[in-house]
Amino acid sequence: MANRLIALLMGATAVAVASTIAIVFWPIGNPPELKQLEGNAKRGAYLARMSGCIACHTDGENGGAALAGGVELDTDFGTFYSPNLTQSAEHGLGEWTIDEFAKAVRQGVSPDGEPYYPSFPYPFYAKMPDQDIADLWAAFQTVPAVDEPSVPHAMKFPFNFRPGLKLWRAAFVDFSTFEPDETQSDIWNRGKYIVRGPAHCGACHTPRNFAGARKASFDLQGANKLPTGGKTPAIHATALKKKGWTQSALAYALKSGVKPDGDVFGGSMVEVVHDGTSFLAPKDLEAISIYLLGETDVATQ
Repeated sequence: MANRLIALLMGATAVAVASTIAIVFWPIGNPPELKQLEGNAKRGAYLARMSGCIACHTDGENGGAALAGGVELDTDFGTFYSPNLTQSAEHGLGEWTIDEFAKAVRQGVSPDGEPYYPSFPYPFYAKMPDQDIADLWAAFQTVPAVDEPSVPHAMKFPFNFRPGLKLWRAAFVDFSTFEPDETQSDIWNRGKYIVRGPAHCGACHTPRNFAGARKASFDLQGANKLPTGGKTPAIHATALKKKGWTQSALAYALKSGVKPDGDVFGGSMVEVVHDGTSFLAPKDLEAISIYLLGETDVATQ
C-alpha cells in the first residue's frame, strides 16, 4: 500500500513538473512586421497622451523624469511599478526594435518572450493599427535616456510565477483588432476606437473577477474596488444620461476636469485629465462623448 502511495505521489509530481516546464516554454505572441513603416513622432506624442503613457510612466509626485517609470500600483496580487520607457540602452527601450515594441504594446510580450502583467493594458492597445504603433515608436525614440533601472514588481505567491500569466491570457484576454460599426457615423466609430483602444476606459470603469480579469458582461458599468481603494462610476449611455450628462458637457469635462454641477473630477481621473484627455483635440473629445452618449446632445432625466 505504501509503495503504491509513493508511486502515485511520484507520478503526480512528475505531471506537475512536466506541466510547469511546458508552461515555461510555451511560446506566446506572433511576430509583427512594421519595419517598413515610417512613423510620425508628433502624432505619436499625441497618441501617447491618449494612451495614458505619461500618467502611468512618470512618477511626478517624487520628481521622476518623464517616462522613466516608478509609478506604484498596489493590488490584491502584489505591487506593480511602471517601467522605464526612455531611450536608455540598459534600462529602457534604447536597444529595442520597432517589431519588439509592437509585440510588447499589442501582445503583452517582452523582447525575451515573457508575458507582461495585465497592469499594462495591452488588451486595449491590441486595437491599435500598425501606423499608430509606428507613430508611437517614433515618438518614444525622441525621449531622452534616463539611466535608472525599473523597480521590480513585488508580487505575492503564486502570482510571482510569471509564466503562469500564459494561462491567464489564454483564459481571459481578447486580442481582436478594432472593428468599426458600419451602421454608425465616422465620428462615432472614432470615439469607439479611442474608448475601446488607446484610452482603455474599460480598464478602470469595468469590474473585475477573482482573477483580475474584466467582466465582459458588465462592460463600462463601473468598478467598486480599484487598486487605489476607490471606485469608478458607470459610463455607459443610460447611466450618464440619468446623471444629466450631455455630449457637450462630457467633452468639456474631459478637457477641463470640471463636471456639469461645477464640481471637479477626483481620484485617478485627475491624472487622466491632467496628463491625457486635456491634450486631446476637440474633435476627439467630441468623438468620445458621441460614442458614450449617442449622437443627440440631449440629457435624459
